[in-house]
Amino acid sequence: MSAPTRRQLANAIRFLAADAVQAANSGHPGMPMGMADIAEVLWNDYLRHNPNNPKWFNRDRFVLSNGHGSMLQYALLHLSGYELPIEELKNFRQLHSKTPGHPESHITPGVETTTGPLGQGFANAVGFALGEKLLAQRYNKPELQVVDHRTWVFMGDGCMMEGISHEAASLAGTLGLGKLVAFWDDNNISIDGETEGWFTDDTPARFAAYGWHTIGPIDGHDPEAIKAAIDEALEITDKPTLIACKTKIGFGSPNKEGKESSHGSALGKDEVEATRKALDWPYPAFEIPEEIYAGWRANGTGSFRQGEWEQLFDKYAKQFPAEAAELARRSHAQLPDDFLAKADEYVAKIQAESPNIASRKASQNAIETFTALLPEIVGGSADLAPSNLTLWKNAKTAVGDDPGANYVHYGVREFAMSAIANGLALHGGFIPFDATFLTFSDYARNALRMSALMQAHAIHVYTHDSIGLGEDGPTHQPVEHMATLRLIPHNDVWRPCDATESAASWKAAIARQDGPSCLVFSRQNLKPQPRGKAEIEGIYRGGYVLAEADGGMPKLILIATGSEVGIASEAREKLQVAGIPTRLVSMPSTNVFDRQDLAYRESVLPRSIRARVAVEAGSADFWFKYVGLDGAIVGMTTFGESAPAEKLFPFFGFTVDHVVEAAQGVIEG
Repeated sequence: MSAPTRRQLANAIRFLAADAVQAANSGHPGMPMGMADIAEVLWNDYLRHNPNNPKWFNRDRFVLSNGHGSMLQYALLHLSGYELPIEELKNFRQLHSKTPGHPESHITPGVETTTGPLGQGFANAVGFALGEKLLAQRYNKPELQVVDHRTWVFMGDGCMMEGISHEAASLAGTLGLGKLVAFWDDNNISIDGETEGWFTDDTPARFAAYGWHTIGPIDGHDPEAIKAAIDEALEITDKPTLIACKTKIGFGSPNKEGKESSHGSALGKDEVEATRKALDWPYPAFEIPEEIYAGWRANGTGSFRQGEWEQLFDKYAKQFPAEAAELARRSHAQLPDDFLAKADEYVAKIQAESPNIASRKASQNAIETFTALLPEIVGGSADLAPSNLTLWKNAKTAVGDDPGANYVHYGVREFAMSAIANGLALHGGFIPFDATFLTFSDYARNALRMSALMQAHAIHVYTHDSIGLGEDGPTHQPVEHMATLRLIPHNDVWRPCDATESAASWKAAIARQDGPSCLVFSRQNLKPQPRGKAEIEGIYRGGYVLAEADGGMPKLILIATGSEVGIASEAREKLQVAGIPTRLVSMPSTNVFDRQDLAYRESVLPRSIRARVAVEAGSADFWFKYVGLDGAIVGMTTFGESAPAEKLFPFFGFTVDHVVEAAQGVIEG
């Protein structure tokens, strides 16, 4: 074979995808076959990356938002020389392979973010592009552009239909993310067939209205048209670019090209062979000629590009040593050496001062303190900053080019907000937090799930944590939300009971680098609880003995979180007077407590003590795992009501006397 043509290079993608899906008898061959020509031009002519070091910090970020077409990305990674051998492609969608059904960032080298839930990859890409912009503003110097990379995202009709694409595109235009380029796979096909019955938007006009530069539609199978479009996009520096690419799903398949039948199932053995003949691809399944590999790696200058950048960074470090050290630390996700000690000092200081404040205010105080120590913290709220209390003295908006920018006004865009925060976390160099009311975590729920699945170091802040928010009523009063957030695997949920636990929860969320945390705060003031050093240390174990029973072994254990710890504390005092030795356990994070060793959990909740009462102004059913069928739960079994908090707590049974009554009922059996 002479030097391969662009079409032959693209066909390597097509047949790796078709063969892998056929071998698995599961997957989506149509999109990889349709977008192969676009991917070939982008990866071979423009993408700055290094297969030998997938985590090179100044690499371009490539996002496959239409992640069902994962074989496109796996083929690209394999052909480009990443550590993804052909055996992994043969094991597509099989147990423990590096080629799962949808791309997963923590499994496959070269995959930047986990995609599949449509539209979220696009929102992650907005986070990547925002991360580049903020770092460039802070660290770049004239002639020393040490942060200089682009974000490229592929997206399909499904991504465009999902509401999150509207939210994210709107904000990206407002932020002027000039290094973000999106390729829209405009093939007019989704699972149900031709989209003319349900998707007739003028998509380029929509993006133009959001402040994007738009190109096309172009022929997505014409390499010269693709190159011209990308070249035009590179000239645009003040706004993101959308390239509309008309493509044929299942390109090359004689009987399934342009049809939904190529979308979500294998082409079939006979159709794969017919496609081979149609595209003049005489090689058996999973066989790629050396000339094709050589063609894909002819521009494999990743190590050279990284080397050039490292030389630039060395020059930068000599002239700006403090900035270089800070950027290097941030890029390696390293906290300052003295951060944890300073955080401990702050928590001890709060305990000593014992302020009687709402935990949302305690959270704001912690933000003020920790952002002064950590420039990597970037915050934001979904148009609720005065209520969430997420703004701090030195917060500076991300709109514009302020080098100190560290705050994003997300507007009323909860879903995109959390997905963008995930992108910031995955980009590296940031510890992002976002914020809204707890009840509106529902809007962002799938992005929270993706945070946990991707092990993203994102912090999700929620305030107005219960019926305690009062008059806004049941639409705004969360009931089931704490329980459902706790049920997300690998997600740490904290509901602190006072200012000390609030500060400690922030420290824990910052220190946890292998996954997300949800910090849940109150609107109403919370009475400070007395603690010694041991109790403060116990906070970080998720649950601990806040107050021990007087006179020896307890006969009863009260377990509470958040604002209900204060109620439980007073109930404990009454029970002690009544002759019932009672232990009070504060459980700010059930997720963290459940990870503790058996001996510790037994020391807090001994199996021998079956008389237990859990108190939380949230879904009652969650707490059976701690109190068993022998215990009692003072919790919510209905929605809330619209009334002042001081009326609602007695109405729903969150009083000292009701807790005492429940405890006596458990003791009496």
